[in-house]
Amino acid sequence: MFASIIMAAQQQGQGSMTPMLVMMAAIFVIMWFFMIRPQQKERKKIQEFQNSLQKGTKVVVGGGIYGTVSNIDLAAGVVEVEIAKNVIIRVAKSNVFADANALQKA
Repeated sequence: MFASIIMAAQQQGQGSMTPMLVMMAAIFVIMWFFMIRPQQKERKKIQEFQNSLQKGTKVVVGGGIYGTVSNIDLAAGVVEVEIAKNVIIRVAKSNVFADANALQKA
């Protein structure tokens, strides 16, 4: 796509490609500012939450299951979540996404 744009600009006989390159750079900066940067901030926030997990924290796991952290195995990267009385599931630590208390307040 960009190659065809460059070729079209050259065929039009413009002496300089600088304005087109500046426009492409501006589009990239705008995309980064509105799309990539917010995703990076959100991912960092989730990772900080995952690293601060403690026993008794109410969480939401990847499948939308609400529960309470009953045990954390840092070596294996596994969190045991109690979803009902005496019903415990094991999920990867990376699948724990949110604090259930914060979601209920919102």
